[in-house]
Amino acid sequence: MSVVLSGSPALAPLLARGALLSPFKRPRPDAGFPRDRLVLPGLRIDLARLAAYERVCGFATGDDALPLTYPHVLGFPLAMRLMSGRGFPLPLLGLVHTSVEITRRRALAATGEYELAVHVGGLAPHRRGTEASVITEVRTGGEVVWESRSAYLARHRTARTAEPPGTDRRGTDLRGSDPRETEPRGTDSRGTDPHGTDPHGTDLRGTDPRETDPPGTEPRETEPPVAVPGPLPAVAEWHLGGDVGRRYGAASGDRNPIHLYPLTARLFGFPRAVAHGMWTAARCLAAHGAPERVRVRAEFRAPVLLPGTVTYAADGGRFELRGGERVHVSGVVEDLGPGGR
Repeated sequence: MSVVLSGSPALAPLLARGALLSPFKRPRPDAGFPRDRLVLPGLRIDLARLAAYERVCGFATGDDALPLTYPHVLGFPLAMRLMSGRGFPLPLLGLVHTSVEITRRRALAATGEYELAVHVGGLAPHRRGTEASVITEVRTGGEVVWESRSAYLARHRTARTAEPPGTDRRGTDLRGSDPRETEPRGTDSRGTDPHGTDPHGTDLRGTDPRETDPPGTEPRETEPPVAVPGPLPAVAEWHLGGDVGRRYGAASGDRNPIHLYPLTARLFGFPRAVAHGMWTAARCLAAHGAPERVRVRAEFRAPVLLPGTVTYAADGGRFELRGGERVHVSGVVEDLGPGGR
């Protein structure tokens, strides 16, 4: 059912409601979820707020075209209205934004008028809990010109894993450490024996030692090894101030306490304030650039602590943000061309 709103809801009360209801949520992939589609018609852009967003994210200011990531900011209050309600089964506290995919079919003018719609796409099992997808669409003249799909993970015990809370699906501890660093000696970061076998006895070089050929038979052909892409070449080093989370929060409206101050971040297990995931994606895309018709996917792999220093790296359509050897964000930019969908 479509619910038409007369204005964008205020974020602060929604965040407070979501925090209060979080202890009573029991996440599971087969739970019910809100089926409403929230629609905000006649949306016009606040140009002063847009300019603040462009400055903090590194986009060029003064252009009439909206930055690729800005409609996510416009849709965030509607998403929070859905996710903070009683009908949404995942607790808002501790919810981790794991990825976003954005498709832009044409440039959006900052002076245009749009219809904004947000709905929950569904729930799915995840090896570390339950993941929800939230879909945001921007229409003009009845045509969808921009859409995104964000994945949010609620971490909890599942039948597939007994790993402690605080890790994402790639094994990265969201509180700042990597559980792979505590693996026993003699294994590499994939949990495999460095001599070429995994714990189940499968030879990672292409054969299984339990399936040896009998003497006198011709050796079997094996598939050539798959090339694993190496680190992307560094393009720039960015020194991030401790106020990045507060500046982005003021421009976007997302004032989650983990992003604001060291004290408020420590209440949630972080040693310092953490940069917004969507800020890291926007900052990378501001540096990378994107064609008019484009699809972008960004994976949020580890938090960026503030203040800090990170390396922006890119090659072709790929980009990433690194801190030392740790990859914080990785992404792909796909040019859809004139006939792209």
